[in-house]
Amino acid sequence: MPNIGAYHPIIVHFAIALLTLGVVFRWVSLTGRAPFTGPAAATCLLLGAAAAFLAVHSGTDAHGPVERIPGVRQAVMDHEDAGHWARNVFLVVALLEIGALVAKKRSVHVARVALWGSAVVGIFGFAAILKAADKGGDLVYEYAGGVGIRTGDTADVNRLYLAGVYQAAQQARAQHDSARAAALFGQLEREFPTDTNVRLLAIESLMRDRDNARAALTALARFPMRPDDRRLQLRVGFLKADAYAAVGKPDSARVVLERLGNAYPDMQARINERLKNVQ
Repeated sequence: MPNIGAYHPIIVHFAIALLTLGVVFRWVSLTGRAPFTGPAAATCLLLGAAAAFLAVHSGTDAHGPVERIPGVRQAVMDHEDAGHWARNVFLVVALLEIGALVAKKRSVHVARVALWGSAVVGIFGFAAILKAADKGGDLVYEYAGGVGIRTGDTADVNRLYLAGVYQAAQQARAQHDSARAAALFGQLEREFPTDTNVRLLAIESLMRDRDNARAALTALARFPMRPDDRRLQLRVGFLKADAYAAVGKPDSARVVLERLGNAYPDMQARINERLKNVQ
């Protein structure tokens, strides 16, 4: 079977959706109030079981690069074990559904027992899905498992690196560790010297983390901007106003903000709020 690790997120979400709908439809069908839910439940559960099988297979294909990240191996194993358990439970559900379909022609009573069995086991399967999904969420959101490395594209890996350093810098700033925040923003600027957003973050860091608004003003004066780039004009303008205020030039800050207000009247409310804060 080909390596389908790159498709694991797609496959697993189909499996979750199909199996969840299948369990709900099966319980509704047992009330006899919605006849369509019986065939719908069987279809969803059988397709979902197949998707669960593929989800486990694709997860096995995908886990190698993730597991090699320092400190991630146990999280990968926990997610893998939970996924195997969920798959196995729903394979039992699928067998019960097939049994009900076969028995329906011979004994309605046997078929109904099988359907009740499917419904009851499906509840345990749904709990298993929740556990597997929770472990998968831990792997992605707490360990960045698979983030930026799914396709092996260099640009994806660079974005992962940028996001990690950026979040570390923001965390350092929130913890009032200005030296570390400044070092991390400086590191980003060295690694991504042509990225406009990174350059602006580094200039902002001169003010907020290094307390050097004059250097920020110098950098902003050299910053290239297209006159038709509204977002960039506003971002640089706001930074200039903050820098002028920080060096004790409130009049210059007001001039910058008033020019922005004239150029972008739809932003006047936000600009007025900033004008109020200029001392």
